[in-house]
Amino acid sequence: MFCSKKFLLQGNKTNIFMKWFVLYTKPNFEIKVTEGINALGINAYCPVFTKIIQYSDRKKKIKKPLLPSCILVKLLEEDRSKVFDIRGAVRYLFWLGKPAEVREEEIELLKSNLKGSYDDAFVSKLEKGKEYTIPSGPLVGQTGTVIDIVKNKLRLELPSLGLFVTLSRTAT
Repeated sequence: MFCSKKFLLQGNKTNIFMKWFVLYTKPNFEIKVTEGINALGINAYCPVFTKIIQYSDRKKKIKKPLLPSCILVKLLEEDRSKVFDIRGAVRYLFWLGKPAEVREEEIELLKSNLKGSYDDAFVSKLEKGKEYTIPSGPLVGQTGTVIDIVKNKLRLELPSLGLFVTLSRTAT
């Protein structure tokens, strides 16, 4: 008798068929929606980093989402509509007519890179086409090629992540 793996495991809803989807939220609702979805028993992840803000009389650490108005949700395809019970959830991100899926490896890479505090990176003596390693922040240790430098903005290509990143640089 031939049985597919999906048929055998369908009853216990194992992680094998769960996928990470990108969910849009209302602005500044990312953490609240993540907490609400986790309370439903659905795995949700909002990549956040800690940024140090300098006020005139003090410094304050605040948590900011890395992906504004987006969170990542891991669930079965047929359970996708359950997240809309939470106030602030808007819609899923689509790619080529289907809900966008994020690989497990990319989620783990995000989690491993988002440790510590973020203070604006110090960048000096850069040239187009040269290699640059990010010294601090959410992408610390990532090496990329300098694509463009315009005023106080640095554009890097990070081939290991398949991303283009724009960094603000401080005057020296």
